[in-house]
Amino acid sequence: MLRKPRLSSLFIMEKIIKNLEESQRIIRVADHLIYMTYPLVKDKKLLLKIIVELKKGLTSCINAILQYEYLYKRIKLSPDSKSNFNTFQQKCAPRYNISNQEIQTILEIFRIVEKHKQSPMEFVRNEKVVILSKNLQMEIITFEQAKQFLQISKDILKKVESVLKDKI
Repeated sequence: MLRKPRLSSLFIMEKIIKNLEESQRIIRVADHLIYMTYPLVKDKKLLLKIIVELKKGLTSCINAILQYEYLYKRIKLSPDSKSNFNTFQQKCAPRYNISNQEIQTILEIFRIVEKHKQSPMEFVRNEKVVILSKNLQMEIITFEQAKQFLQISKDILKKVESVLKDKI
């Protein structure tokens, strides 16, 4: 049985709501970029922007879950984000019906954004964006891949909203 949050916990509850709203807003923006803006401008570099936005949205969603679970003392949080992600993956994801495939997609999005940040060069080739690393390894991003990432991000957000909607 869930305990009611104490008055001092209202601050955490506000952060949870803020993170969920932020995640909804960002994923809506990414959806607009993919289905409205991209077909008009046809700028392949926009695919990178979409994936960066999806990472932000997923991060806000994961933060909402972690804060909610922490509020009800189901988990402990750490100053280390990797440790917190492991906690999310092992303890929280099953409770929110987030599959291993969805977690792998989250990790792939995070990895692509990290490569993008560290990349000395990015270019467009054959309707794809190529991220080139310092040791000349290529990461290729397609429009279909970005659409798939968006759909999985939306599915994760829906799952989190369905669990938290009645409780916050």
